[in-house]
Amino acid sequence: MTVPTLPTEPSVGESADIAPADAGPDGWRGIVTDWAGDREAFKVPWGKAMMWIFLLSDTFVFSSFLIGYMSVRISTTAPWPDTSKVFGLTVGGVDVPLLLIAIMTFILISSSGTMAMAVNFGYRRNAKRAAALLLATALLGAAFVSMQALEWTKLIVHEGIRPWGNPLGAAQFGACFFTITGFHGFHVTCGVIYLLLIARKVLQPGFTEHGNFQIVEIAGLYWHFVDLVWVFIFALFYLW
Repeated sequence: MTVPTLPTEPSVGESADIAPADAGPDGWRGIVTDWAGDREAFKVPWGKAMMWIFLLSDTFVFSSFLIGYMSVRISTTAPWPDTSKVFGLTVGGVDVPLLLIAIMTFILISSSGTMAMAVNFGYRRNAKRAAALLLATALLGAAFVSMQALEWTKLIVHEGIRPWGNPLGAAQFGACFFTITGFHGFHVTCGVIYLLLIARKVLQPGFTEHGNFQIVEIAGLYWHFVDLVWVFIFALFYLW
């Protein structure tokens, strides 16, 4: 009967850098390289990774707001205001329901298109057209915020709706509406400033040859997220 022998430690004169047979041609170093293969498999710039993390956290915040709004609305016994009347706009003496909101939505969706074209020209390293489309996107975003300010003025001054009260129905309407739309409007305002800064950087001399156009793509991620959030706000506040 043969007795199995335990592996012995290498002596002082022997090399301790002995690799097992299945460790590959590079020994343990090869195994470590395989384990660290994600460095090459997932080439994501830090800027884009940080933006995705920020957008993920912001998704949780907006989701909490919208779920809370739905819970409040479902559990409220007082009548909820008629959105077609509250958000209507009078044109030539005729009340047109949700006209201002439809224009705001069209502007924001259009800005998503200009942002996508800016990213496309960024891929082509065309600094002038990318910057021009970034400025156009920022202009559309500023128009959206201006219309939202007009909407808030109409609700506060003419309708008498406040965050703490609502003469047209459930008192919770004002708090939910001003909190969620205000938070989204703040994001759009920050996005406009962000796009202006990126456009300014892209127009700097030598950026076409040596600049990193991934900043345009990262800005596009933020702007498309803001547009997507508005779709849910539009559906839950203005259509429900």
